[in-house]
Amino acid sequence: MAKIGFIGLGIMGSPMAAHLQDAGHELFTVTHRSPVPKVNADKGAVSCASAKEVAEKSEIIILMVPDTPQVEEVLFGESGVAAGLSKGKTVVDMSSISPTATKDFARRITATGCGYLDAPVSGGQVGAENAALTIMVGGAQETFDKIKPLFELMGKNITLVGTNNGDGQTCKVANQIIVALNIEAVSEALVFAAKAGADPAKVREALMGGFASSKILEVHGERMIKRTFNPGFRIELHQKDLNLALQSARELNVSLPNTATAQELFNACAAMGGSGWDHSGMVKALEKLANSKVAED
Repeated sequence: MAKIGFIGLGIMGSPMAAHLQDAGHELFTVTHRSPVPKVNADKGAVSCASAKEVAEKSEIIILMVPDTPQVEEVLFGESGVAAGLSKGKTVVDMSSISPTATKDFARRITATGCGYLDAPVSGGQVGAENAALTIMVGGAQETFDKIKPLFELMGKNITLVGTNNGDGQTCKVANQIIVALNIEAVSEALVFAAKAGADPAKVREALMGGFASSKILEVHGERMIKRTFNPGFRIELHQKDLNLALQSARELNVSLPNTATAQELFNACAAMGGSGWDHSGMVKALEKLANSKVAED
C-alpha cells in the first residue's frame, strides 16, 4: 500500500481520495479553507501543516485544485510540494489547468528527479463519487504504468493521451469545448421547442431514441426541464476551462468561434448571478434571449 498525499479535498477530490483510502492506501493532506472532510477523516486521513509536509510524508502527491494559479502555489509557493520532494517521488496533477503552464511545472518537478503526470478528469461529482471518471493523462509511459492502479480506483476510462506533459491537459480542454457546445445545442433545441409550443420534456424523450441522443441531452436536458441547477459542475469552472481553450487557440492561431459563443453565454449567466449554477444553467441565458422558458422555475 502506498503513502499518498492528496491536496484538494473538494466536491470531487474528497470522494476520489476516499476511493484510494478504501483500497487501503494511507492518505496525507493539507487544507486551507475548511477542515478535512468527514468522509476522509473517518477513514484515517492525516492532516499536515503544509504542502511541503505532505510531500515529505508521501510517495505520490496528487493535486485536485481549481486553476493554474492554485497549482503553482501548491507546488512552488512557500512550503510548497517542491520543497518537500526527494528523488523518486511522483507528482500527479488531476486539476484542469493551462497546458502551457503544465509543461513548465513538469519541467521544474522532473528536474528534482521526480516523476510528473498531468491527469485531468471528466465526469463531475457523480463520476468522482462512483469511481467512474474519465482520466486523460500526459507523461512518461513508465510513470503512467506506475500510477495506473491508482487511477483505476478513481475512474473507468483511463487513457495515456501522449508521453509529453501537457497532453492530458490539452485533451481536457478539447473535452470541455465539446461539452460546452453540446450544452448549447441542447439548450437551443429545448428553448426552440418550448417557444414553438411543443412540450420540451416530450421532445427530449423523442430525441433520446434518435441520432441526436447524447449524455448531455440525457443528464443536462433533464436538469433544464426539472430546473435543477445546483452543481454538478459550476459555470465559473467551465468559464475557466473555456478561457484556457481560447487562450491556447490564440497561441496556436486557431479560430474557435462556437467556443467563444458558448463562453459569452456563460458570461451572461454569470452576469445574472449564476456563476455557481450547474453548467446546464446556460439554458437560462438563451431563455432570456428568446423570452421563453423551457419550464418554470
